[in-house]
Amino acid sequence: MQIIQTVLALALTLGILVTLHEYGHFWVARRCGVKVLRFSVGFGKPLFSWHDRHGTEFAIAAIPLGGYVKMLDEREGPVPEALRDQAFTSKPPSRRIAIAAAGPLANFLFAIFAYWVLSVVGVTHIAPIVGDVASDSVAQKTGLQQGMEIHAVDGHRVSSWRDVNMRILERAGEQGRITLDVSNAGARGSLSGELGGWNLSDDTPDPLGEFGITPWRPDVPAVLGQIAEGGRAQAAGLEVGDRIVAVNDQPVSGWFELVDRIRQAPGQTLSVTFERSGSEQTVQLTPAEKQDNGQVIGFVGAGVKPVTWPDSVMRDVRYGPLAAIPVALNETWADTRLTLVAIKKMVTGLLSPSNLSGPITIARVAEASVSSGFEDFVRFLAYLSVSLGILNLLPVPVLDGGHIVYYTIEAVRRKPLSEAAQALGLRIGMAMILTLMVFALYNDLMRL
Repeated sequence: MQIIQTVLALALTLGILVTLHEYGHFWVARRCGVKVLRFSVGFGKPLFSWHDRHGTEFAIAAIPLGGYVKMLDEREGPVPEALRDQAFTSKPPSRRIAIAAAGPLANFLFAIFAYWVLSVVGVTHIAPIVGDVASDSVAQKTGLQQGMEIHAVDGHRVSSWRDVNMRILERAGEQGRITLDVSNAGARGSLSGELGGWNLSDDTPDPLGEFGITPWRPDVPAVLGQIAEGGRAQAAGLEVGDRIVAVNDQPVSGWFELVDRIRQAPGQTLSVTFERSGSEQTVQLTPAEKQDNGQVIGFVGAGVKPVTWPDSVMRDVRYGPLAAIPVALNETWADTRLTLVAIKKMVTGLLSPSNLSGPITIARVAEASVSSGFEDFVRFLAYLSVSLGILNLLPVPVLDGGHIVYYTIEAVRRKPLSEAAQALGLRIGMAMILTLMVFALYNDLMRL
C-alpha cells in the first residue's frame, strides 16, 4: 500500500509541474503563430487523447516522468507550403527564444502563485526556538543557547525552522562568519561565529543537526496513542492509553527515550512496565527487525499519543492580497538562490554531488508532503517547480536553456549554427543529462 501511495504522489506531483511547464511552451507557441501538433503529459503510448478545434492532440501517456509539446517543424519532415508560415523553424529567433523560455517561466510563475496563496490563506509556524546545542558545533561557537529564538540569519528574517534550514543550508561548505539575530527572555541581541568550512554529510544531510541545533519541542510522555493491527505491541497485550514507565526495570523519561531503546533492541525480549487505570503491569515485548539507512533497528507497531504545542511557540503568519505579493516573490527568490548556490557548490566541490536526488527521493518526499497536508504539499510543489525551471534554463543542449543559447547565437550571427554543430551539441547534452540521471538514481538507491 505504501508503494502505491508513493507512486501516486509522484505521478500527481510531476503531472502538475510538467503540465504547467509544457503549457507555458504551448501558450506562447500558439501566440507566436506556431501550429502545435501534440501536447503530451508523460512519455510513451498515450493512454487516452483528444483533439481541439485547432487540430492539436492532447494526450496522457503511460510514463509520468515528463512531457512534451510537439510543434510543426521542418527539421522533422516536409511541411506543406500552406502551413509553412506556421512552422516553428519559420519564426525569427526572438520568437523561438520566447517559446523556449516560456516553460521555465511558467514554473517560476506557479511558485510565486503558490506562495501567494499560502501567504493569503495564512499558515501557522512553530517558532525556531533552540532546544539543545551540540558541543563543539558551529551553533555553540556562535553562542547559541537553549531557549533562544532565532529571528534572522545573516540579516534575512526567519519565522520557522524551514526558514532557518534554508538560510544555513546556503552557507554549507563556506568559510567566513555567520550572524544570527536572537532573543532570550525578551532581550534581543546578535550572535556571530566562524563557519570553518562547515559542511553536510553525504548520505542523509540534516542541516540543523549538523549545524548543532536541536529544535525545542514539548515533553512527550511515553503514552501509546496508536497500536498497529498485528504488530508486536498488540501481541504483547499493550493498549491505547498505556503509559510506559520502565524497560528492563530502567525508568523511561519520555517517548523519544522509549523509541531509542526499542530501536536498539531488534529481536531482543524486553520487560516493559506500563501504567493502566492507575495500576502497573509488566509484559514481555520483542521488537521486530527492519532496515533503516543500512542499520537493523527494532520496531513494535505503536505510535505516540499526540501532544499540544503551547500557544507561546506558535506563530500565525497571514498577509493581505497585495502585501502577499512581495512575500511570494521573496520566497520564490529564496528557493531560486538556494538552488543556484547548491549547483555552484557542487561544481566547485564545496558540496558533495551525493546530495543530488532522483525520482525515488522525489517520490518519497512527495508522498510525505501529501500526507502532511495542504501547506507542506504546496510548498514542496513550489520548491520543486523552481528547481525544474532552473534545471531547464541551464545552457545544456537538449534543455530549454541550450535551445535559447542556439537561437541567441543565430540572432547574433544572422544564420543558424551548422547541422553538424547542433548534432554534436545534442549528443553531448544527451550524454550529460543521462549521466546526471544515472548518478541521481544511484544516490537514491544508496539512500534506500
